Amino acid sequence: METRLTAAVLIVGGGPCGLMLANELGRRGVSAILVDEKPGTAFNPQANATQARSMEHYRRLGFADKIRREGLPADYPTDVAYFTRYTAYELARFALPSSSRAGELIKGMSGSWSAAELPHRVSQKYVEAVLRRHAERLSGIKLNYGHRLVGYVESDKGIVGEVESLDDGSRFQVHVDFLVGADGPRSHVRQSLGIVFGGETGTQRDFMGGRMLAVYLRSPEFYASIPHAKAWMYNCFNGDRRAFMASVNGRDEFAFHTQLRPGEDENAITVNEAKAAFQRACGAPIACEVLSFLTWTAGHALVANGMQRGRVFLGGDAAHLFTPTGGLGYNTAIEDAVNLGWKLASVVKGASPVSLLDSYEFERRPVALRNTDYARRFADSLGLFAPAPEIEDATDEGNAARRTAGAYLEQHARAEFNIPGVTFGGRYDGSPIIVSDGTQPPPDAANVYIPSACPGGRAPHAWLDDGASLYDMFGFEWTLLQFGEIASAVVADAVRALGVEVRLVTLPASLRDLYEADLALIRPDQIVAWRGSASQVGAIGRVLARALGHGATARG
Repeated sequence: METRLTAAVLIVGGGPCGLMLANELGRRGVSAILVDEKPGTAFNPQANATQARSMEHYRRLGFADKIRREGLPADYPTDVAYFTRYTAYELARFALPSSSRAGELIKGMSGSWSAAELPHRVSQKYVEAVLRRHAERLSGIKLNYGHRLVGYVESDKGIVGEVESLDDGSRFQVHVDFLVGADGPRSHVRQSLGIVFGGETGTQRDFMGGRMLAVYLRSPEFYASIPHAKAWMYNCFNGDRRAFMASVNGRDEFAFHTQLRPGEDENAITVNEAKAAFQRACGAPIACEVLSFLTWTAGHALVANGMQRGRVFLGGDAAHLFTPTGGLGYNTAIEDAVNLGWKLASVVKGASPVSLLDSYEFERRPVALRNTDYARRFADSLGLFAPAPEIEDATDEGNAARRTAGAYLEQHARAEFNIPGVTFGGRYDGSPIIVSDGTQPPPDAANVYIPSACPGGRAPHAWLDDGASLYDMFGFEWTLLQFGEIASAVVADAVRALGVEVRLVTLPASLRDLYEADLALIRPDQIVAWRGSASQVGAIGRVLARALGHGATARG
């Protein structure tokens, strides 16, 4: 007899989006089964930058410190540096702090970087391992690597999926309420829905446009062989071999990516040719061991034409595909999981009608369009700027070319790697579960973020007098901030009526100006759902009901 498993959610894909979703659901007591064709979490480094907003979500889940301890040594600088070749001329450097300094630095920052966490430069392989360990510990979460979804049937009663083991071919059925496709750019789930990507693809650039070669390598001699200070990101800028390379462990492992040149046949690339590409970027025959290599395409700015059909949802690379400038693909995927996670849990647990789930696509698809556009702009800035022919020459003309390139690349680095506006500024304006107060949000800009409690955006952050983060005061579910004693009895009545968890947090009047209101309702994903004056305290029950999806649809 075929085995049958039952859960609330089936997650297809065990990368960052799928694993983050498993953590969000499991923490809320919602059961989920995850399947992924890979034998385990990522071997290759893949994404290399965790933005501050993702780190804030890891903090909310209780393991930001564990993520920050992964990857580079604590004292390793996270500079972004540009060279003609790694052993030759340094052109520009954007200095960034080590992980050991990040925790203290953030407590003294304000304005655009008023946040609970700074970014962390860590390869995706390490992040996935942490997400997996925490998901596996959660009751009701079952992770099945080495398995694939063969097919599924959707009905009014739910979804029945057929799952196959890639090891022995055995199959089992999964009975669930909802299915989430987080199964990558060639998503079988997306294809099953007939949803296609729209946007820009096939863009050709001097760099970061067209076919790329990725090489995961080990080179114990690298640091001793180059005459420059250590960096996290090494960019190679010349007319022969353009490349970027991220330090993976700060000792001997690197993720090297180079643009394939005209005439280079990707199907004929061997280990020796992959090694030679790295050595050309170095400008010296630095010894290395190739751990793996593959080719991929840069030049995508694609977003699926839909992110939901009935009981089936898309997230991560299944829903949007980036050229990886700015590190926005993986971080956008994390926020997909955060947004969908609390909503699925609220519906499964009966606190919200199923129509709440319509708000997922309504809120996340515009952010995906925004973020892919930002990534495209960064790719244009870097990839359309071509090296002067004389940039490697030991001549006056070469010196001038290097000065010009250095000035441009320093400006570019600040534009791509200091992006609080991109990181914190995504908004859900117009969402049916956001209660507008008629105010206008700040303008959207990549390199500037203006904290605002205008409903629909990230809750403004502050460090409290005792050194605690305001975000650490929030509840895991809903939070009502009150500036003075205003709403205790009303909140208790609303909680009883709606059956949800709301933490009431009383803050000093000195913080009222941050929210420009007496009251602010914060969603489980730390988004401001509503704010109001003390005279509006009686509306809290109705506001919370709307934020939970009662009486609201994505089209109404």
